[in-house]
Amino acid sequence: MRFLIFFKEVQMFSEFSMRQFISAFVVLFAVIDILGSVPIILKLKKRGKKINADKITLWSFLMFIGFFYIGEFFLDLFKLDMSSFAIAGSLIIFIMALEMILDIEIFREGPDTPKDSLFVPLVFPLIAGAGALTTLLTIRAQFANINVLLAIVANMLVVYVVIRLAKLIEKKLGPSFIYMLQKFFGIILLAISVKLFITNITVLIEQISNHVS
Repeated sequence: MRFLIFFKEVQMFSEFSMRQFISAFVVLFAVIDILGSVPIILKLKKRGKKINADKITLWSFLMFIGFFYIGEFFLDLFKLDMSSFAIAGSLIIFIMALEMILDIEIFREGPDTPKDSLFVPLVFPLIAGAGALTTLLTIRAQFANINVLLAIVANMLVVYVVIRLAKLIEKKLGPSFIYMLQKFFGIILLAISVKLFITNITVLIEQISNHVS
């Protein structure tokens, strides 16, 4: 039994490909877009939210690893499909984009609201959002597991560094530039949310049409 496990591990590492690793890393890096989340991180800090880089990175990593292995099973368990999951994420991203662009507060905080911003909105939908998780399942079908897993680890290291250095980035760039970035990435997030919504609502409509016919 131990020999079989060892053999599988050796076989997995033998499938390592630098080309596949770099491709998977770049794709996930572009979708996660942690640099584009810097204005949101700084905005949450100004609201008095506690941003814990260790916990955010850990939860994001667990989300990616969990979805890598049981993502399709989890969605099937609740009779959900990837399109519905992506649409839910797109709506949250849309609201956050409006907050950034219009300087308004839609997510109201109550007396029981926690003071730390961990799972929502940083882990989901910004880092391990519907788009990133959908992309993960896509590249999993294209590349060897070891290359995708290493790409996840590498991206989580980048996420950790960026969150830890968010304040330093603000000091180096200045508040005016950060404000401009907030508006710019707000528009980018808005465009991403619209694309996610339209793409996946089209898929849902086609599925319903095929089911009816």
